[in-house]
Amino acid sequence: MTVGEKKNRPNFLIIVADDLGFTDLSPFGGEIHTPNLDKLARGKGGVRLTDFHTASACSPTRSMLLSGTDNHIAGLGQMAEFTLRQGDKFRDKPGYEGYLNDRVVALPEILKDAGYHTWLSGKWHLGLKKPYWPNKRGFEKSWCLLPGAGNHFKYILRDESGQQIPFLPNLFAEDDNELEPETLPEDFYSTTYFTDKAIEFIDSTPEDKPFFGFLTYTAPHWPYQAPQDRIAKYKGVYDSGPQELRRQRLKRASELGIIDKNVIPHPVTTIRKDWKDLSEKEQAEQLKTVETYAAMVEILDENIGRLVQHLEAKGELDNTFILFMSDNGAEGMIMEALPLSNQRITGYVNKYYDNSVENIGNFNSFVFYGDQWAQAATAPHSMYKAWSTEGAIVCPLIVNYPPLVSTEGQILKEFTTVMDILPTVLDLAGVKHPGNQYRGRKVAIPRGKSWTGYLRGSAPFVHDENTVTGWELFGQQAIRKGQYKAVYIPKPFGPEKWQLFNIIADPGENDDLAETEPQVLKELTDHWAVYAAETGLIELGSDFFKVEKIPGENNEVIYRTILD
Repeated sequence: MTVGEKKNRPNFLIIVADDLGFTDLSPFGGEIHTPNLDKLARGKGGVRLTDFHTASACSPTRSMLLSGTDNHIAGLGQMAEFTLRQGDKFRDKPGYEGYLNDRVVALPEILKDAGYHTWLSGKWHLGLKKPYWPNKRGFEKSWCLLPGAGNHFKYILRDESGQQIPFLPNLFAEDDNELEPETLPEDFYSTTYFTDKAIEFIDSTPEDKPFFGFLTYTAPHWPYQAPQDRIAKYKGVYDSGPQELRRQRLKRASELGIIDKNVIPHPVTTIRKDWKDLSEKEQAEQLKTVETYAAMVEILDENIGRLVQHLEAKGELDNTFILFMSDNGAEGMIMEALPLSNQRITGYVNKYYDNSVENIGNFNSFVFYGDQWAQAATAPHSMYKAWSTEGAIVCPLIVNYPPLVSTEGQILKEFTTVMDILPTVLDLAGVKHPGNQYRGRKVAIPRGKSWTGYLRGSAPFVHDENTVTGWELFGQQAIRKGQYKAVYIPKPFGPEKWQLFNIIADPGENDDLAETEPQVLKELTDHWAVYAAETGLIELGSDFFKVEKIPGENNEVIYRTILD
């Protein structure tokens, strides 16, 4: 297709939420008010994918999305925050650069070459240094938070010398320019501002070009912050605690057809005090925290609605492929804090933030909900973000594109992966991947496959029963083929041996078949060896990734890495 000729090529709007739980949204069984995403999911051209898989943490998922291949190939074999603390184990190792590397060609690079107007608004998390910024990877326009997390309001922490405190630093970039955080508007709120920029970039699209937009919100990632009047809307909603919330969501998800009525959810495990054992003050703190989280998700939905309305007013909505997803499962243990353990995250929070009940949600509060609330969001799946179990890697995904999807509110339950997004977009755009060479360098061929036939209804699945897919982060490993998945979780979090699950019959990963189906387990562990070799994955034994327990607030237990 000739560059500069728009013809009927679709626009693409890829929206990524940060740490959103599987059942947070109303179309997936949640109680949070999300009418705009509900309309996208259940209206004309809407479809929900219920077996969509990501990586178990944010930057690896983003590398897979933009490259169409495995994170261990694309440069995020481990999160950069983790690799920087681990010395020679990862230094100079291909696939562990900590940024989106040159071994892959990024989706916006391909689309820009094909005549698309490409832009990013939101979180980047794929390289802090200037040579790795979005504008160096195919985005013509970008306004981004460079690291993996930040305050949602304008809140700048500086020491006596004027240097930013090395805790949630305000590192923003616009195109090729680093921004001084003081230049942020006084009423800055991340979700609203990222949407404002997305609308600006859409309006800057030349008339003869379609656009590829990558809108990457930092909501609802910690610290949970939202206006108090929005938080107040959820007062009383969660007073029965996380177990009751979990029961209610499972019931609604079953009624909607998101999960099977006979599914056995994974039992809740916790390193914290049970809800019933909390004091009145402790319960009040947790309730305000979850109410703030819900407000963040509602504001996220509201801004997506604003964006959809803008596309409709411009006459571009019907020609825009909209995809909404979460980058991983709900956050249950503040995993990103592990590399900061020597700086003691609680020390920064106690010094610079006020987590009194009345202040929770404000610009100078820093709260996150714990593992029991996270498991209310990831059920029926096991555990949450950073695990190799399904609770970390099965995420909500909504597609809306009437020219391709002829039904309303369809639910599709076959296995898909974030690596499929690149080939799907290229397929719909009529653009070919460059293969194994791009601009004089060798690049990886995507491992994902296009969803076009599956979404259209002409294909019963995307990946056949012989497809093998692997995952690894923080020493946790998993490999899947067809209905079976093998999982290896090192101590102290797991048994430090391979377990086997029929992931279709047992999505909660409750019934370990390792002893009753030894040949299946052997086949999968053989596939693991091939996957590790193909991707250059560096396996972390229990002698490497060690943790210890340290006391947290409210008698909680927090894990931190011992290694320095």
